[in-house]
Amino acid sequence: MPQKPQKYPGKLIAVEGLDGSGKSTQIYLVKRWLELSGARVFFTEWNSSRLVKPSTSRGKTEKLLTPTTFSLIHATDFADRYERQILPLLKAGYIVLADRYVFTAFARDVVRGVDPEWVESLYNFAFLPDITMYFRAPLEVALNRILDGRPQLKFHEAGLDMGWSADPYESFRIFQGRVFEQYEKMSPRFGFTVIEATREIHEQQAEVRSIIESKIHLADFKKR
Repeated sequence: MPQKPQKYPGKLIAVEGLDGSGKSTQIYLVKRWLELSGARVFFTEWNSSRLVKPSTSRGKTEKLLTPTTFSLIHATDFADRYERQILPLLKAGYIVLADRYVFTAFARDVVRGVDPEWVESLYNFAFLPDITMYFRAPLEVALNRILDGRPQLKFHEAGLDMGWSADPYESFRIFQGRVFEQYEKMSPRFGFTVIEATREIHEQQAEVRSIIESKIHLADFKKR
């Protein structure tokens, strides 16, 4: 389980939610808003370590990943970004924006059948974010956003590795539905700030900015 909230000069803001919840759009808008205000800000996203990504891509392409190795390789990716990017920039007084954090692993790995306590133990080196926003979108809304115009779902994205259904779209529906259940369980436990993600983008962004301004003194993060 992640440690207590970090005590470095910087602030860590994470967004979580189903694929199609709109969280990536919202965190990008936050990034641009903070940059234009002159704040020190850094952005990081799930599964993006340059060190680990080639191995992850090969494992997915060749379908070599079991649920456990899937969990381990994502934990390695996160650990690399945490040690090289997130922690140093928090120490340097940046606002760090994370498009997905450890909670993504807690949800997806558990849905794939990995022991919950074991998964959490993999990430016990990580601090909890100062703000975790959970963009809650009903399953059908999130699915429609992802599937609209998407010609083909990726093998692991659709959860086809689990054998729930040979139909990629039905498998994706099952997978996302179970991930949604995990997020709903985690929300009160980890104190997520819930954003109802069915509203207009600008309405959500106004709420997100208000939350950030109420919890972080942004003037402290202006570039000098």
